Amino acid sequence: MSSLKGKHIVLGITGGIAAYKSAMLLRLLIKRGAEVQVVMTPAAKEFITPVTLSALSGKPVVSEFFTANTGEWHSHVDLGLWADLMIVAPATASTLGKMANGIADNMLVTTYLSAKEHVMVAPAMDLDMYASSSTRRNLATLASDGVEIIEAAEGELASHLVGKGRMAEPEEIVARVDRFFSRSGEMSGMKVALTLGPTYEKLDPVRFIGNYSSGKMGCAIAEECASRGAEVTAICGPVSVYPSHPNIRVVKVESAAEMHAEAMKEFPLCDIGILTAAVADFRPETCAGHKIKRENDEEMTIRLVRNPDIAAGVGAKKKEGQTLVGFALETDNAFANAERKLERKNLDMIVLNSLADKGAGFRTDTNKVTIFSRGGGKREYPLKSKREVAADIADAIVEYREKRQTDLE
Repeated sequence: MSSLKGKHIVLGITGGIAAYKSAMLLRLLIKRGAEVQVVMTPAAKEFITPVTLSALSGKPVVSEFFTANTGEWHSHVDLGLWADLMIVAPATASTLGKMANGIADNMLVTTYLSAKEHVMVAPAMDLDMYASSSTRRNLATLASDGVEIIEAAEGELASHLVGKGRMAEPEEIVARVDRFFSRSGEMSGMKVALTLGPTYEKLDPVRFIGNYSSGKMGCAIAEECASRGAEVTAICGPVSVYPSHPNIRVVKVESAAEMHAEAMKEFPLCDIGILTAAVADFRPETCAGHKIKRENDEEMTIRLVRNPDIAAGVGAKKKEGQTLVGFALETDNAFANAERKLERKNLDMIVLNSLADKGAGFRTDTNKVTIFSRGGGKREYPLKSKREVAADIADAIVEYREKRQTDLE
C-alpha cells in the first residue's frame, strides 16, 4: 500500500518555466493516493493554467485570498491545519526569499507560514541566481527552520545556459515524499531523551566558560525523531533556538551539573538516549558572588575541577533494550578516539564529526559525519545540511534497533 494514500498535500507552484513539471508531479501524487490542494502564485498562472491543475487534482485551485465575484474567503490557516505536507515546486528565488523572511504578500507564502507539518521546496532558476549569495543564504535560513531542500539538478536551463538550477524531476520529488511518509510513524511509542547545546560554567555573575556549540544539530535530531512519532525530552543548554514540535518537551539547563542531573533522571526512562550536547569537561572551582574586577592585577589564575561525565553516567546505567548514541568532535586520530569512546562509555552508536572538515562542526548549517555502531559497523556520509544529517542518524538508529531485535529472535 502506498505511504501517500489518504495523505493531504498542499502543492505550491510559483512563476517559473519549470511550472510545467508541476502537472506531472501533481498527477504522480494523485496516482499514489494523495489528496492534493494546489496553491499558485499569480505569476505561476503565466506558465500553467489553473484549469489544467484543477482537472488533475479534482479541486479548485487557490491563488488569491478571496474569490473576486463571490467574496469567498480562502483560509491559509485552514490549509495549514489540513495539510500533512507542503511542497513548493518549483520554488523561484523570489518565493524562497519571501518564505525565508516572512514576507506574506500572497496566498502561497501565508499558507507556508501557517503550515504545521513538514515543508519541502524544489528550487528552480537560472544558474547565476541559484549560485548567488542571497539565494544560498535564503536556502540556508529555510533549512535551519526545518524546511527540506530538494536541491536543483544540473542541465540545460531556459536561458540555454548549462548549469545547476533545473527543478528536480517529479519522480525524484515523489520519492522524497514517499520516504518522508514511510518514516513518519516508525518511532511511534518510543521515548527519546536527548541533550543538546553547550553548557556555561560561571566564573562570576557576568562571565562564564563555554564553547561554540549552537545546538543546531541536536535541535534537528530532536525534531526528526518527533516527526517520526517519538515522544522526545530535549535537555537543552543555553541556545538561541530551541527544538519545536508537539512531541517535544524542552527542559532548560545551563551548567554541566544541571544537565547531568536532568540526564540521570530522564535517560533511565527512555528507549533511545542521544547525547549531542557539547558539555564542558571542567568548571571553575568557585564562582564569585560579584563581578571580578581587574583592578591592578596583571594576571588571574582560575582553578578548574572536573565536571560529571554524562555519557559515562548514563552508559553505566543502560538497561536491556535501550539504545544510547553519543557524539564525538575530534581534532586528531578521530576514528580511533571515537571507537574508544564508544566502548569506554558503553554506547551503542557514536556520531563523529571533525573540525578538519570544512562546513562541519559548530555554528554551521551543514555537517559531515561518520556513524560507528557497536560490533564494528562504520558508515561515512558526505557533507549535508544538518536536517539531512539528522534524518541519516535517525535512520541508522532505527536500522540498528531492528537488526538487534532480529539477532535476538
